[in-house]
Amino acid sequence: MGQRTTLASWLGFIETLHPKTIAMGLDRVAAVASKMSIRLDCPVVTVGGTNGKGSTCALLEATYRHAGFRSGLYTSPHLARFNERIRVDGADVSDEALVEAFDAVELARGATGGPGEATPLTYFEFTTLAALWLFSRAKLDALVLEVGLGGRLDAVNIIDADVAIVTTIDIDHVDYLGPTREDIGREKAGIFRAGQQAICGDPDPPRSLLAHAEVIGAPLWRFGLDFTCTALGMQWNYAGPASRLHGLPYPALRGAYQLVNAATALAAVDALRVRLPVPASAIRQALVNVELPGRFQVLPGRPTVVLDVAHNPQAARAFADTLGTMGYHPRTLAVFGMLADKDIEGVAASLVARVDRWYVAALPGARGASAARIARALSTAGVAANAVRIYDSIEHAFVTARNDANETDRIAAFGSFLTVAAALHAARAAQ
Repeated sequence: MGQRTTLASWLGFIETLHPKTIAMGLDRVAAVASKMSIRLDCPVVTVGGTNGKGSTCALLEATYRHAGFRSGLYTSPHLARFNERIRVDGADVSDEALVEAFDAVELARGATGGPGEATPLTYFEFTTLAALWLFSRAKLDALVLEVGLGGRLDAVNIIDADVAIVTTIDIDHVDYLGPTREDIGREKAGIFRAGQQAICGDPDPPRSLLAHAEVIGAPLWRFGLDFTCTALGMQWNYAGPASRLHGLPYPALRGAYQLVNAATALAAVDALRVRLPVPASAIRQALVNVELPGRFQVLPGRPTVVLDVAHNPQAARAFADTLGTMGYHPRTLAVFGMLADKDIEGVAASLVARVDRWYVAALPGARGASAARIARALSTAGVAANAVRIYDSIEHAFVTARNDANETDRIAAFGSFLTVAAALHAARAAQ
């Protein structure tokens, strides 16, 4: 362990610990956690779902911080720096804190140097345990944990949350969660706990999610029934189980769908109101000041550059709708890269009507879809071959699109966190 004294060396090491990038199951991570003295003495909210998790987490963190509470936030993946995944009191944790936490995980998993002794952990499992170890020592008032893949077998689910949110349910990660919304809804509902508040922000939840909550005895609040939002011109109203708020400002996160995410976050605030009282003024401040890079993020300057991590058809449709609400741009140039296990055809079909020219590149790593694979998906969606250009990297694609664009055009970079991270890096380098 002494050989790894930097964050970079630790992250490189953690990637080698398990033969699979994703290995579903809680036995290994729970066994290691039991040796780490992880104790969370504050209310915990877990947030799962297909889309909207990051926004809901950001809204909750902002709300509790503006109410004067010391908050913790765990999200994934990151865009620029690993440290973004773990936040304490509104700040990313330091490299030094992460190194200490990784040391603690390595010790607990039994890595004493002998062959076959240590418990194998995936990258996500190892880093989740490190985050929980840091949170248990941070003297928090509130903790928000974003669930990774699915719910029932995700590493975050070793924690029994006081409130469990499922935002939306759509088709994604079918190799692990199943091919239908009913299959996926059952997996997402695995974060619910008997006797603890469950919340669903999907207006049409699968029957499997509803049934699971009922079988285990988790009281469930549903969007449209138990809480709702109403848009009224430049303001909106929230009506929930424990509060009604009128004349709220729109979230700083763009997109009409963000109202549902905001209402879902406020339902969780309602559920914890006795333990964590939040005044209306803090909610208003949180809505105005919340930030979340990569979710319809519009960069300053011209041409207009929009970044969005949309990587499944539901998210892509929402992205397309929000693009349609922007002012007039003669052309939209898309910088596009996706992972091979995603529904590339579905995402392409959702955006084809909004894009005039496509700048395509493969993403790095074994999971990245080749540019040729993406070009075939665009052809299937009806995009003419002469509207597609292929590059060796997202950075190269972005720089070329920026050089080709007129000041009044728009560049949209989307398809993956990796796509947005690379485009954002290229955009900053060009400033």
